[in-house]
Amino acid sequence: MPAILAGNPAGPCSETGRHCKGSYGPGHNGETMADYVLVHGGNMSTETWNRLTIGAPVSTPDGLLGPKYWDGTVAVLSAAGHRVFAPALLDERSCHLVDHISQVCTLINKEQVSDVILVGHSYGGMVITGVADRMPDRIRRLVYLDAAVPDPGQSLYDLLEQGLRDAWGRTPELPEPSPPYVERIRFDPANLRRLKKTYIRCTKSDFAGVTRIAQEKIAASPECWTYLELPSSHVPMADMPEAWYRLILDAAE
Repeated sequence: MPAILAGNPAGPCSETGRHCKGSYGPGHNGETMADYVLVHGGNMSTETWNRLTIGAPVSTPDGLLGPKYWDGTVAVLSAAGHRVFAPALLDERSCHLVDHISQVCTLINKEQVSDVILVGHSYGGMVITGVADRMPDRIRRLVYLDAAVPDPGQSLYDLLEQGLRDAWGRTPELPEPSPPYVERIRFDPANLRRLKKTYIRCTKSDFAGVTRIAQEKIAASPECWTYLELPSSHVPMADMPEAWYRLILDAAE
């Protein structure tokens, strides 16, 4: 396995919205190099990150991280010789889930990315599901990091309501959502069934209800999945970066 960088290094993509690229070529010990596409979840605040991180606190002009929380992951993957893209999703207040799916598909086509390890964190699980449905032949592996695993016709808020209802025995009241979170996804499960899929569940996550639903779906068809757990928060890049880096590097093997 490629060596893991110590600490929580800053990656080459400190500007929100840049695509993060590492070198591309022969890897360490003759390993096959991969194209990674990292899809972030909802626009996390720097306050949330700083509360969780074991590294140095960060700040941004608007107090939001966007894809910046992938910086350490990009640095580690790039150092191992992989090519990495971490796009900033379009503003969730003015677009929809289908726009985010199209955005990632456009990136894959524009950059001529193939044999993709497609990673989705949190809400990003909705996005990578839609991308894999549109272009399954371009995907080497799907990695869901403490993420939503929807059925056709479900939205992220459907999963949140179900998970909280199961936990509390009543339908919860949730804050007013942004449009992507209530849009119901449409896809053909057959397009994803044959793909390699990894689910990494964070056992100290604030979204245990949603990830428990994913765990139950995986248990019903374990032959389609590699299931792993981390004793971390919802954001292992912050509080367990080294363990997360090992897992994501392993996804290329």
